[in-house]
Amino acid sequence: MARRKKIKRRTIAPDIIYNDETVGKFINYVMRRGKKTIARKIVYGAFDILKEKTKKEPLEVFKLAMKNASPLLEVRPKRVGGATYQIPREVRGDRKLALAMRWIIQASKSKKGKPMRESLAEELLNAANNTGWAVKRKNDTHKMAEANRAFAHFRW
Repeated sequence: MARRKKIKRRTIAPDIIYNDETVGKFINYVMRRGKKTIARKIVYGAFDILKEKTKKEPLEVFKLAMKNASPLLEVRPKRVGGATYQIPREVRGDRKLALAMRWIIQASKSKKGKPMRESLAEELLNAANNTGWAVKRKNDTHKMAEANRAFAHFRW
């Protein structure tokens, strides 16, 4: 079987205020329909709220939130014979970050009746304090992987 071509990773430009690549990537995740200025306003607005509430540097709180919401293990389905098993696997670095960002944004979107920047700031603060929906989702993923540890020998 022929090998696939090596994927060229795109370099994401760091954001304009904090000069940080992960914040730039986060802004891209928040962005909808190519409206980057709106996404920036939301993220920077959330960072301002974080600064106000915590009296700390918002970048530190953001990094801590990402660290706390990133999963170490996940389950992937694999067909063996006629059955499909959920096999626990380690999560690679870039996917860890992507899942954490996705879960935090998803959690803040599900909170209705509040501006996005407020709910995003709240969710980031919760994740930094090891609470909130994104951290719960991470823990659920870990529990699922732990429960299916018996199938780890099917790993490919």
